[in-house]
Amino acid sequence: MSIVTNLRHYMEKYGFYVSTRLADRMGIKARNVRITFIYFTFATLGAGFAIYLIIAFWLKLKDLIYVKRSSVFDL
Repeated sequence: MSIVTNLRHYMEKYGFYVSTRLADRMGIKARNVRITFIYFTFATLGAGFAIYLIIAFWLKLKDLIYVKRSSVFDL
């Protein structure tokens, strides 16, 4: 496997899942969201990466605050 493939698999496994979650919410492929972030990052000289990190931080906080409970008895 190439270095790029290994890096992609690592980021998909241990990443923030920003692209996947946004893609699921919008009903499109996660690959398209990733490519959009990449193009946006190059076009704005790094602002896309900053936005990605802000969204990742926001999603992490949201996950910590809103914990899904499986039943009423988990309260």
